[in-house]
This record gives sequence, structure tokens and C-alpha cells, in this order.
Amino acid sequence: MCDLKDRDDLQRYTRRDFAAWAASAGLITALPAVANAAAVSEREVTITTPDGVCDAYFVAPTSGTAPGVLVWPDIFGLRPAFRQMGRRLAESGYSVLVVNPFYRQKKAPTAPQGGKTPIAEVLPLMQALTPAMHLSDGKTFVAWLDAQPEVDKVRKIGTTGYCMGGPIAVRTAVAAPGRVGAIGSFHGAAMVTAAPESPHRLVAQTKAHYLIAVAENDDQRDPEAKNALRAALQSAKLPGEVEVYAAAHGWCPPDSQVYDAAQAERAWGRLLATFKQGLV
Repeated sequence: MCDLKDRDDLQRYTRRDFAAWAASAGLITALPAVANAAAVSEREVTITTPDGVCDAYFVAPTSGTAPGVLVWPDIFGLRPAFRQMGRRLAESGYSVLVVNPFYRQKKAPTAPQGGKTPIAEVLPLMQALTPAMHLSDGKTFVAWLDAQPEVDKVRKIGTTGYCMGGPIAVRTAVAAPGRVGAIGSFHGAAMVTAAPESPHRLVAQTKAHYLIAVAENDDQRDPEAKNALRAALQSAKLPGEVEVYAAAHGWCPPDSQVYDAAQAERAWGRLLATFKQGLV
């Protein structure tokens, strides 16, 4: 799921707090400040891949080295909201790469109105990607992180994915199992399908800690998906948590029409805990 098909869901969650109204009006909600935030430096970068040149955003602490983190945005792509999220991670002690997953088709910004862009305008971008592309990109971007002087090569790399980025984060760990030590999926789309390349079928090929945060309305539509994910983790003997959050699909990015500040902070706290455990 990359949109809310039930309009009542959208109305329910947008009425719930002012932050969501601000996002739907085209504003980006300011995320809470990081306690004892590290000083960071940021730059726009380009990364050569087997299929072209990817435009991306890299931000890292200004002193020492830090574990690398690869961030896969949702269907609305690389934009100010995800730069803000990446910077916050860097201030928390990570060297963060946020990529434009649609670089094969166009440079960022790929969604002219950010999280308010109509799904129909960006859906073709997502549909043009394939699992094979996810694997190739994941391998390339992990290697790029490892080539940066700001990245601690001894500690594992983390990856996070939002909406369509959830499956890509899992496939990144498949492409680089020796390097990816933690995965965060937030309102991940199509995490459990009948396809052979379904993310839940790939878990056993990874060596990571998992945080899988499921949207309430996604769980209502497919209540067995969380059980399949838990079973996959248990079968692979991998540490992780799969939990349904009382929020709508898309609740984490601060420019989302259904941004839920309280539940986004809860997910953020769990992400930092997962990274602390897995990026060793």
C-alpha cells in the first residue's frame, strides 16, 4: 500500500492532530531536536550505478567515523522531508545516505508537491522498478557508503525503508548480507506477497536485526501479514519486532498527509534501539 484507498481513513487521521493538517497544506512539520546532537555536514552527491547516475543526499557527523545508514524513501522520493529525517539520524550519530530511488527515470524532486502529490502522478515511477533493480542498487549504495571516510567500516550498516522502501531495505540486506546489520521498515508496502521474491521469503538470506512497523489500516486489510513476518524471523532465528502502530499508512514522514507525531516518535525511538543492537 502506498496510499489510503479508504477516504474515511484519511479523514480520521488528518483530523486527529494539527501536524497532519499542516502537512496536507504543503508544510513540513519540524521534527523534535536531537538531545546532544552531533555537529554534521551535508552534501548532495551522485553515485554511478550499473544503470546510470543516482542523485542522493549524504549527511554525517563532522568528527570521527560513524556507522553508515542507507535510507529508502517512500513513493514520493527524495525531498526536503527525507533530508530532514536523514539529518536527524546523522545528528544521532550515523553517516546517512538518502537516495533518489527513481534516478533511472528522473532526478529529484520526483514528486512536485512532496507528500501531498497525487499518487497517480508518481505511481508509474514505482511500477518501473523491479526486485532485480532493488538488489543491484542496494549493493551499489552499500559499497558507496563503505568508500566514504565518514563511515565506520568496522561496524555494520543499517538501512530503512518507508512504504515501497520497506521491501527494498530487505533486498539491500540480501544483496549485502555481510554488511547490513539492521533493517527498519515503516508502513512497508507488499512485505508479504505470494511472489517468490516477497520480502518475507528473503529474510532467511539476511543477517540483520529487524524493526517492522505496520500501519493500522494496512493490518486491517491484511491481518495475516504480520504473522507471516514474525514466522519468517523466527524461522531464520533473527532478532526483530513486528508491531502494528495506531496510525495510518504513511504516518512517519513529516510532510505526509497522515503524519502522526506521537507514533512517528515511537517508531523513531525503536529505530534507534534497533540500530544500537544491530550496528555493532
